[in-house]
Amino acid sequence: VLLQHCVINQRDICKAKFIGELLVPVAPFDQKSGRETWTVAFAPDGSYFAWSQGHRIVTLVPWSKCLKNFVGEGSTGVGPQQNSEGGTVVPVGEPREHTIDCGDIVWGLAFGSSVPEKQSRCVNIEWHRFKFGQDQLLLATGLNNGRVKIWDVYTGKLLLNLMDHTDIVRDLTFAPDGSLMLVSASRDKTLRVWDLKDDGNMVKVLRGHQNWVYCCAFSPDSSVLCSVGASKSVFLWDMDKYSLIRKLEGHHNDVVSCEFSPDGALLATASYDTRVIIWDPHVGTVLLELAHLFPPPSPIFAGGANDRWVRSVAFCHDGRHIASITDDRMVRFWTIDEKSPKAIAPLINGLCCAFSIDGSVLAAGSRDGSVHFWACPKGIASLQHLCRMALRRVMSTQQVQTLPIPPRIRSYLSYQDL
Repeated sequence: VLLQHCVINQRDICKAKFIGELLVPVAPFDQKSGRETWTVAFAPDGSYFAWSQGHRIVTLVPWSKCLKNFVGEGSTGVGPQQNSEGGTVVPVGEPREHTIDCGDIVWGLAFGSSVPEKQSRCVNIEWHRFKFGQDQLLLATGLNNGRVKIWDVYTGKLLLNLMDHTDIVRDLTFAPDGSLMLVSASRDKTLRVWDLKDDGNMVKVLRGHQNWVYCCAFSPDSSVLCSVGASKSVFLWDMDKYSLIRKLEGHHNDVVSCEFSPDGALLATASYDTRVIIWDPHVGTVLLELAHLFPPPSPIFAGGANDRWVRSVAFCHDGRHIASITDDRMVRFWTIDEKSPKAIAPLINGLCCAFSIDGSVLAAGSRDGSVHFWACPKGIASLQHLCRMALRRVMSTQQVQTLPIPPRIRSYLSYQDL
């Protein structure tokens, strides 16, 4: 019966459409560590794509130009071009490509915009040190030496150098409300909150992790922060009070990646225990487990070395699709209403992934400094799902549970039917 179930699922899985790649020239002797693409990121307005291509270098490319090259050349790789004083003249107002030397290995990347995705909760909107326009776009880089460097995306110039962490800055995330509050996650077991509208002043140190912090992510309304790390830890923080809300328990190994759904009703966490868990962050319950090994391994096996470590997880902006990167050389595309992948694609030594802003493309970085791109499986969201997302953007699970509606609808709105 189990074998028959697997065969049926394999028939339903399609191959994801590969659309292009960004390759970095590599010398034959250059096979040592330091080349990894630990992070890829899309700008909030979709104008830029950035990736850490190894050896201290971060490349910023206009996303529309990059995508156009893929369409024009089929699946041909596009190599990054080095900026120079004698470089190609770019029309005024058009996004420019930048290659930035960060001075050390880059582990984390994050775009920050002073234009909020929704009404900002920030009171102090005056820049003290820099007079930036309303369309300011920043790039934060987390380095091997514990520093966080802030760059102007449009010019490639260094703006701030934040020094307080004592170990590798593994991940960075900006509040999506336009306040330019930045959170850094480090191997020094802390998270630090920086106010870039106040000259990069450090506002708070969040302590609680007993080991390395791998990743952090804001909820869409910027009120909650999730941080994950070694020793199975998943923490939720109140970013108004800078206090711990709760710890989520369910993983059996280090947790290395996390992301909220666009409506904030779901939280996805990826772990070396071969699983992605979908949580209700409002009440701390497990709604769905996406298994990358069948049958699911025992906690002892999942807690050790295996070839199904999940390296990264990303939520698509349609709120339906999820992507995961694993050590079994696969990229998997999932939907929240199915427990088996909808599409798969081969990827050797994948480390990270992120969806484009419109949700149509997935970018994945690998150990050789390259980035590969796939089209997200197409599908039309139901009207029910769109209504659910609209409602959950403004209502918590607790509030939904008090609505005078039939239990079946209440369950659907709470994502309890996953």
